[in-house]
Amino acid sequence: MYADKIKAHLSPSERKIFQKLSTPQKIQDYLDTIPINYEHGGETYMSPRRMIKAKTAHCFEAAVFAAAAFAYHGEKPLLMDLRTAAAYEDHVITLFQVNGLWGAISKTNHVILRYRDAVYRSPRELAMSYFHEYIELNARKSLREYSNPIDLTRLAPERWLTADEDLHWLVEALDSARHFPIAPKKNLKTLRKASKIEMKALDLEEWKKY
Repeated sequence: MYADKIKAHLSPSERKIFQKLSTPQKIQDYLDTIPINYEHGGETYMSPRRMIKAKTAHCFEAAVFAAAAFAYHGEKPLLMDLRTAAAYEDHVITLFQVNGLWGAISKTNHVILRYRDAVYRSPRELAMSYFHEYIELNARKSLREYSNPIDLTRLAPERWLTADEDLHWLVEALDSARHFPIAPKKNLKTLRKASKIEMKALDLEEWKKY
């Protein structure tokens, strides 16, 4: 089983952490205690092992960690890439299912793009739930595409679970995965900008930069 491979690559202290994270709620609660990774020392794409040591994470690193927690407990480690109109503003989430319905683990520093309970009938329906929240600083809604779920059980655990090097290759794999449009281009031309109160909500941050 893939879960056995995951456990074999973890240290006793790492297994102790993952053993406690037996539900989506517990995984999200744990990640909410981890400060946001502002990458002060330069861009990072840390493996779960490195994330635990660093005690910081951004959306990609948290998503991979959540995938590892699901895999540890015998669940599918599924990632989804949310692609935007703006470069370098993608968001990565971890999918899970409860009684056939979909939810998501999500690490963010704002009141938007957060955890989703398992109430969605499909990955597309789940992805669509982020549309009105995905707002850029110019008040435009910028979510444009979502990827197929990426199953990490196709990969050897040592490639992504405990790697010392940054996972640039996994970021590229997510970016090159098949993506589906949120809506036709003619509909995207009619989008209303976010309101002032919505923009004001973006000023609320969970973790301060310094």
